[in-house]
Amino acid sequence: MRITRALRFGIGALALALAATGCGGGDEGNALEHAEKGKLTIGIKYDQPGLGLRTKDGTFTGFDVAVAEYVAGKLGVQPEGITFKEAPSAQRETLIENGQVDFIVATYSINDKRKEKVDFAGPYYVAGQSLLVRADNTDITGPESLNGNKKLCSVKGSTPAQNVKDKYANEVQLQEFDTYSLCVEALRNGSVDAVTTDDIILAGFAAQSPGQLKVVGETFTTENYGIGLAKGDQETRDRINDAIEEMISSGAWETALKESVGAAEFTPSPAPQVDRY
Repeated sequence: MRITRALRFGIGALALALAATGCGGGDEGNALEHAEKGKLTIGIKYDQPGLGLRTKDGTFTGFDVAVAEYVAGKLGVQPEGITFKEAPSAQRETLIENGQVDFIVATYSINDKRKEKVDFAGPYYVAGQSLLVRADNTDITGPESLNGNKKLCSVKGSTPAQNVKDKYANEVQLQEFDTYSLCVEALRNGSVDAVTTDDIILAGFAAQSPGQLKVVGETFTTENYGIGLAKGDQETRDRINDAIEEMISSGAWETALKESVGAAEFTPSPAPQVDRY
């Protein structure tokens, strides 16, 4: 049978398509299957001192990093087998749903809306929302004092700033940036009057700028930090919960917390109870 040029082209295209399908377009499998191969991709923040910070030499530090490494170790993956991927607040569900990460440890508050898209292990820490201001500020003492068109900054895809406007100060002007570090820079240069997010995050930034910034007021929310993972992956969730409980009971959790935020004038919350919902 004579094969025409058009037919040869069609056969070649089909072969390429089948080859691509066979490769799966990427690394298939769930977190535990990846862990069996000695590798995990874990989402963290890159710009949160004391929690998830990428340093100038490309290494990673902070409490979230320590939790991620401990959990990975209990899944059989050594630190050199971990690939950390930046997980901005607005992209966390997408990263999980698209399979770009195996799980996320990134100050990720557990709530019902997020649980519609992803599952959570934990909590591994309970934070509370607070305010960061310049050290010479005396008129902002809590969320109610943000009325009078003061400017409040938080990050896109996060909930704290809107929470303040809805519940405490409806006159506040909200400003959103992609990262907390940009919010803190805006605070330093006077573009905003305060930054709001969880107290442990703010304490990390205050510790980086002694004498320039301070955390003020009592906490006014409860934020349960969970480890986000693919919806319906109950086996991985159970294994991560086991690891969190062991980290707490062994004393490794407390040690990691002190090493990460102990330099700040900050009293962290006690260890939480894992919720196996």
